[in-house]
Amino acid sequence: MEDIFSRLNKSKFRSKFHLKNKHIDYINKVGLEKIKSHAYDFVTNRLKVKQPNDGKQTPYDGHPVFVAQHACAICCRSCIYKWHKINPEKVLTEKEIDYLVSIIMKWIENELKR
Repeated sequence: MEDIFSRLNKSKFRSKFHLKNKHIDYINKVGLEKIKSHAYDFVTNRLKVKQPNDGKQTPYDGHPVFVAQHACAICCRSCIYKWHKINPEKVLTEKEIDYLVSIIMKWIENELKR
């Protein structure tokens, strides 16, 4: 995980994303387990299929997971391929979904410590 975060931190675009106070308040209200559940839902329902409506799956704001997805290049299958080398021509496996969610959650946890 250190490698991906090192590379993401070097990206001018990816490193500009941060949680806002409203996101932190929401996380504190519902808890990290609920946020993790939302991350699984968003990745599974919006990104699991091969070649979804790429580039349109993830809003830039509205939920802390959306912000994390952009910060971690887990916002669309093209970015997932570029940064995480997961083939966009196939359905995501449970193992791949677990990996992507673990990246999202680690980023959120790091943001909460900032």
